[in-house]
Amino acid sequence: MDTLSYKTVSANKSTVTKEWLLVDAEGETLGRLASKVANVLRGKHKPSFTPHVDCGDNVVIINAEKVALTGNKWQDKVYLRYTGYPGGQRSTSALELLEKKPEAIVEKAIKGMLPKNRLGAELFRNLKVYAGPNHGQEAQKPTAVNLKDLK
Repeated sequence: MDTLSYKTVSANKSTVTKEWLLVDAEGETLGRLASKVANVLRGKHKPSFTPHVDCGDNVVIINAEKVALTGNKWQDKVYLRYTGYPGGQRSTSALELLEKKPEAIVEKAIKGMLPKNRLGAELFRNLKVYAGPNHGQEAQKPTAVNLKDLK
């Protein structure tokens, strides 16, 4: 057997097949939901995974307002931002963010689990999060996925 004939096959933009997946976040724990969706966005569930290529699937998340947090995290979890001015650090609790913009909680959790570079920004564009049960991706015909089936 000629071992020099084996080649490592890397995926590229033209050879990647992307699917549209629909995830229902109702009753799901935020961190577990985010880690599984981040793996799907990255493409780590595929045998053709290539670290430097966007080979993941497009994900649509519905019912983001019904995501669950354990313990006292609704009051204790704090999201910080900085305005750029002295003394301009602003904080928001998870409960306040849920009332103001419920899809932001899920988006922030998933974005924190993606790479912090151009590839991560490109992968984040493959995510669509909606607060209620209706979404704007009916034309793509996303297939419903149970998170328990994903690894």
